[in-house]
Amino acid sequence: MKIEVIESQGLNPPLIGLARLMRMAVSGADLAPLGAELIARAGADPRTADANALMDLSTVLQLRGERELALEIQSQALAIQQIYSAPRGLTSRGAIRLLAIMGPGDLMANSPVELLLEEVDVTLDIVYVTAELDLPECLPEHDVLFVAIAESEQNIPLLRKIQAAVVPWPRPLLNDPARIALLSRDHNCALLKSVAGLDMPVTVRISKQVLEQIAGGERSMAGVLEDGDFPLIVRPVDSHAGNGLEKLADAAAITRYLSGTTNQEFYVSRFVDYRGTDGLFRKYRIVLIEGRPFVCHMGISEHWMIHYLNAGMAESAEKRAEEAKFMDDFDTGFAVRHGGAFRAINERIGLDYLGIDCAETRDGKLLIFEVDSCMIVHAIDSVDIFPYKQPQMRKLFDAFYRMLAHAARVESS
Repeated sequence: MKIEVIESQGLNPPLIGLARLMRMAVSGADLAPLGAELIARAGADPRTADANALMDLSTVLQLRGERELALEIQSQALAIQQIYSAPRGLTSRGAIRLLAIMGPGDLMANSPVELLLEEVDVTLDIVYVTAELDLPECLPEHDVLFVAIAESEQNIPLLRKIQAAVVPWPRPLLNDPARIALLSRDHNCALLKSVAGLDMPVTVRISKQVLEQIAGGERSMAGVLEDGDFPLIVRPVDSHAGNGLEKLADAAAITRYLSGTTNQEFYVSRFVDYRGTDGLFRKYRIVLIEGRPFVCHMGISEHWMIHYLNAGMAESAEKRAEEAKFMDDFDTGFAVRHGGAFRAINERIGLDYLGIDCAETRDGKLLIFEVDSCMIVHAIDSVDIFPYKQPQMRKLFDAFYRMLAHAARVESS
């Protein structure tokens, strides 16, 4: 493997990048004119196409909800160019040079590293690896290598390919691909269910056929799921953001659920009622950086399936006031109460950077919904509506920078 200073962008205009495009989308900007401009830049002739324009166009299409077309455009970009330079932060050349390895896919397929590096002195280059494309022989000079590819059925072969390529590696490596490959829901459950102070319902992977047998009375749910019966939570394997996620009350509900899906493999687990005494559900997104927990957000909802965007946080001053207080008290409250559980998660998962979606049970345990390396973390929410988030996210971003500095042996300020 040859590491050298290389110019990955040629004469093309630089990448606009995920952070800026996401800010535009969140602010309500119409991305259609920009999309048209990027199409014009990309050109009709694939031999002279602007890969940066195609990659930005793919991101625009994803933010507009046109996933399939976005992935097709992304594939065209990667056929032209594997290495992309993210927009620079504070300086034209960062004090730390970071190389991130990513794979093809939507915004959930990789850790959104660019969103963690706004306004910090880091140069970020991204190299994409696919089933057809190995790591290039020549790579940009870098101080730290970060594996940003998320665990999924599609990505397991990529993670194995990368693992073979990066051992040994001439620069410090963060987020070992072999450890990322173990982050399936059922493996995480087996790894963490014995941790004191933690509740992670047993999660099993079963086929559609087995679910049909349960629905038909040929099998019992209790016989498949060792720690509980109905109601249960079911979701397709590799699904995220609540896609295909439902609570099923009985065997008849399984039949109705399966009639509306073409998926063949599912994760099932018992449902935990984690409502507070006021009847509201609260879900937290926590990031562990070098083992230390940082809060990203708290969603409060009347519904058990919480996503921050549908929890009505922007519409409720009362909910935002509670989230602000939670963030203010996090280091001396929640982080202390669940310190032992966070330490155990960090030790058993073994990643430098890790995301956790969680809640608290009525008896005070840390309830784990998901553990992975690719959760969306950002500081793009409106400062006018969420002013309290900026200091908290700054702490998180500073910790991410310190992690890079520690790995690169650069003195951080």
